[in-house]
Amino acid sequence: MSVENAMSEAPSHDSALAKDVAAYCLEQVQEPQQKRSSFPSSELWAAVSKTGTALWLDTGDVDAARELWVREFVALTTNNTLLNKEVQKGIYDELVPGTAKLLKQKKVTGDAVVQEIAFVLNAVHGLKLVRTFDADVSVELHTAISNDAEASYRYGKRFHAICPDRFIVKVPLTPAGLLAARRLSDDGVRLNFTLGFSARQNRLIAQLARPTWCNVFMGRINAFFSDNELGDGKNAGEKATLASQRGVRRLAKQGGPKVKQIGASMRNGQQVADLLGLDVFTMPTGAAKGYLDMKPDPKKVADRTGGDPDVSYAKGVDPKAEKFGCFWDIDQGFEKAAAAAAKLDPKRATAADVLGTLKEHGAGDLFPQLSVEDGTRVAKEGKIPVYKSWRDRVQKGTASWDGILTAAALASFTQDQTALDDRIRGLV
Repeated sequence: MSVENAMSEAPSHDSALAKDVAAYCLEQVQEPQQKRSSFPSSELWAAVSKTGTALWLDTGDVDAARELWVREFVALTTNNTLLNKEVQKGIYDELVPGTAKLLKQKKVTGDAVVQEIAFVLNAVHGLKLVRTFDADVSVELHTAISNDAEASYRYGKRFHAICPDRFIVKVPLTPAGLLAARRLSDDGVRLNFTLGFSARQNRLIAQLARPTWCNVFMGRINAFFSDNELGDGKNAGEKATLASQRGVRRLAKQGGPKVKQIGASMRNGQQVADLLGLDVFTMPTGAAKGYLDMKPDPKKVADRTGGDPDVSYAKGVDPKAEKFGCFWDIDQGFEKAAAAAAKLDPKRATAADVLGTLKEHGAGDLFPQLSVEDGTRVAKEGKIPVYKSWRDRVQKGTASWDGILTAAALASFTQDQTALDDRIRGLV
């Protein structure tokens, strides 16, 4: 079976196969369910929580999380990269062939076997985290279905069916992902809409997809500026995150969907200190340790979401001419574009409809259309795009910096998913 057919024939959550796989996943996790009250409390993290910030750890490493876990932490996030790191340790090498045997009995063949096993690995590891830490856990869809709205919807429902009270489904920012997320949200599935890099992206996400949470990958924004020598790499990601926080709160006050803002791709403890009061921190263990090492006074911890930090640019760099405002500006024109897209029927609309609506309303740069050559270049450049590669397209209005960073992030996750899939193939 080809990957395309595997996607189009993705089993629904109430199919016999999905139910058997769900039961199998639950059987694999023998860890007893812990209670958060059994973990120690932290005066400092309690003070942070009182600012309104929910504390999540961004790791799939059980041992690393256990070193830091306190009862004030409420969730963990995983993704293709983090799951791949755990799988590559060999801890699931016996699970893979066992799953393959089950799938063979269920007449699943070809590439669909690999995708199903990857789903099982994600679900089983997520369940282990749920039980070990009494936490909510974000689990991520396979990158092969990022542009398939129907398959994304079905696999999202399947994750939810396995652990409806604790699993949060991560959906990536693509036109198809927006439509799938809306359907999942309408069905009551909690969503962590991922790969966002700007306030305006999250305005669209909030209005169209209506997830529970949205993201700004702040560390990668800062790295984009520093790696390309456009500035010192400080505050750009924080500025975008705070602008997005204000944007989703403003939308909620206007009667729109109530979407919470995640500060993602945190790099250090200083970012934790600078963004106190944000709806959610999803902190890599290094950033959480960095904040603890700063030894802040809990009595002085206070909301800082009203800030708008300055961004320094390199000599000769004109931020307006370079269109860097895409990260933190939401103008009236884009608000109209997002509102128009939000009127699409998620059950009938296609990715092309989303693209067409945005283009019609002057926001066609948000999802750059990449040729095969462009896609290869994005993947080769890695998580941080090369400024010179894309400047002309940004200037022409056929691409945007936030859109290119999203494309780069998806390409990077795809590479890690491929590495995981390759290990699966080697074990079946």
